[in-house]
Amino acid sequence: MARQYNAAKALRDLNTWVLLAPAILFFVGYQVYPIIRVIWISFTDFEFLTNEPANWVGVDNYIEAFNDPLMWTSLWRAALFTMMFLPGTIIFPLLLAILVDRVREPGLATFYRVVLLIPAIIPSTLVFVLWKWMYNYQVGPINFVLVEVLEIFTFHNAPQWLGGTPLTLPSIAIMEIWWGLGYHTIFFLAGLAVIPKDLNEAARLDGANEWQLFWHVTMPRLAPIMMILVVLRFGTSMAVIDEYLIFGGFNRASPTYTWTIFMYDQAFKIGLWRQGFAAAIGMIGSVVMMFFVVILIYIFRPRD
Repeated sequence: MARQYNAAKALRDLNTWVLLAPAILFFVGYQVYPIIRVIWISFTDFEFLTNEPANWVGVDNYIEAFNDPLMWTSLWRAALFTMMFLPGTIIFPLLLAILVDRVREPGLATFYRVVLLIPAIIPSTLVFVLWKWMYNYQVGPINFVLVEVLEIFTFHNAPQWLGGTPLTLPSIAIMEIWWGLGYHTIFFLAGLAVIPKDLNEAARLDGANEWQLFWHVTMPRLAPIMMILVVLRFGTSMAVIDEYLIFGGFNRASPTYTWTIFMYDQAFKIGLWRQGFAAAIGMIGSVVMMFFVVILIYIFRPRD
């Protein structure tokens, strides 16, 4: 009997590993191996356009990156963008989700949810083209309203939203907040849906006002969702690259020249494609991000 039980257990374990094997192979090949490869490259003088084998240089690439002022300037630019983007991508969807959650008409509530998801399903290329046109200095609708309708500015002193000006990072942050507004709102709506309604009713009977309901009943139960969104959005905002390439290019003086552009510039644009040095830049940026992710997880951890 014991042998039959052990054989059945072994067969179940084997079936489990057989089912997990594709996912494990994909994870190792698509995630683990590239990370190990990049770490190895960061300690070499690997250059893609040369036929010579890569030489081990130790921490020389890291020393060069640490001593390059552009490394820290580019990291600070990414952090500055994150500080502009991250609060908006949490606060606005949270408030919007609370408003939509209070709509009692099912058809109207569904309509609001569909409208909110429209920006999230628009391809990134169309989003970039749309907002680049809206921010256009001469023909963009934003400056048209400011100049022709409100008459706050003239065409000579109208805001230059893009092109490496101080307004470039806030402009991109606004675009990103709008783009993800509906997607993030759905996250909070899912969290609000599982909060028992009788908790709010009981709190109201005890004399709690709307602010007390929000702070003491709603917020603690949305903490896990908020933590996930904060961590995910922090990672994406610190590692933005496509938007910076489109709106800022490779101008080192531009606010959009962050550590991701610095890495890409070194790897694919300058000289012999210094992948070893670029990999070191990427690893430094990744370690900095992971350090702050740990802090964010601690701050936004669920308290109950």
